[in-house]
Amino acid sequence: MTHIRRRDLLGVCGGAWLAGSARGAAAARVSVVRCPSYSGDVLAAVGGLFDQLGGVDRLAAGKTVAIKIDMSGSVRARNGFTPAWFTHWTHPAVIAAVAHHLSKAGAKRIRILESSQENDHPLEDNFLLGGWDPDQILKAAPNVEMENTGAMGGAHSYARLNVAGGGLIYPGFDFNHSYAECDVMVSLAKMKQSPDTGVALTMKNMLNAAPGTIYGDAAGFDGPSAKPFGALSMFRIGNRQPSSGSPPERDPESSRDPGYRLPRVNVDILRARPVHLAIVDGVETQTELEAPAEEGSALAPAHVRPGVLMAGFSPVSTDAIAMQAMGFDPMARRGQDPFLTCDNTLELAEAAGLGVRDPGKIEVAGARVDTIRFPFRGRR
Repeated sequence: MTHIRRRDLLGVCGGAWLAGSARGAAAARVSVVRCPSYSGDVLAAVGGLFDQLGGVDRLAAGKTVAIKIDMSGSVRARNGFTPAWFTHWTHPAVIAAVAHHLSKAGAKRIRILESSQENDHPLEDNFLLGGWDPDQILKAAPNVEMENTGAMGGAHSYARLNVAGGGLIYPGFDFNHSYAECDVMVSLAKMKQSPDTGVALTMKNMLNAAPGTIYGDAAGFDGPSAKPFGALSMFRIGNRQPSSGSPPERDPESSRDPGYRLPRVNVDILRARPVHLAIVDGVETQTELEAPAEEGSALAPAHVRPGVLMAGFSPVSTDAIAMQAMGFDPMARRGQDPFLTCDNTLELAEAAGLGVRDPGKIEVAGARVDTIRFPFRGRR
């Protein structure tokens, strides 16, 4: 299998940039704005969000910007009759507003990315299957495109991105080319909990960037499969190695405990593909789970409306403030809510130099956290 090599150093260079910037006041600032509903002026809310960060012009001007959104799970999944955009997917109104303002800030090209775990359809088709016209996003700015990054997509090879420092679980990953052929990485996540990682915010969002053809349940053994299908179980339980030709685990004898593995794989991905702008959609979401509850599940997710948007240049700091708004402590250790059965990804990411998680060291611009707190139920 061939790979794109010209950005093999991205993990090292990008990681160093992010670690260095995390020491500055701008990186430790998180912007918070109220946004009561998606039917309101989301465009103005996102504009205010970026203004409170000091603008995104320096970040985006003249750059190719990739926006990793969250459409995790089946494209036909619902909680009752509520569309997934209102419960566990990033809402298209927020996606369109972010694309508009990044274009206004001078971005020369904007790519909306998500890796399907069940098909290699164009991402536009998956928007339609999810009940939304993708044209509203594609026309939010003159330079917007989409790609389903669950497979090889429009390139002739996958892109090898190495983990700065060698990695905790994996030394590198093979991604769809779009994650390498960008100058700026944006993680646009939903405000959610997770049974495996405690919370599912801007850092967890990047786990699903990995292509299912290499890391999914139906990944090929001798090489990537033609199409993705199934969950990324090898990340969770280490039941097998990636497709031949892609970097295997550093230590196949390490713990297979999901609570140990997933936070560390997540940090490895963030060090291989650094996030430069983290955004949380907390206008509407659900409690308890990050995906629709299985039939008969005792954990029935509730559709809730926290009415908030957040953004920051560090995914660690942004997730820390989002956790506070959810009623959780980002300084919590394993065994404490919400990290009852897992290690704290924020703690590991901070130790890796990816940002600050202590709310006392993070400047919050805009609405105070105590005025927008919307406690989520602890997992039972």
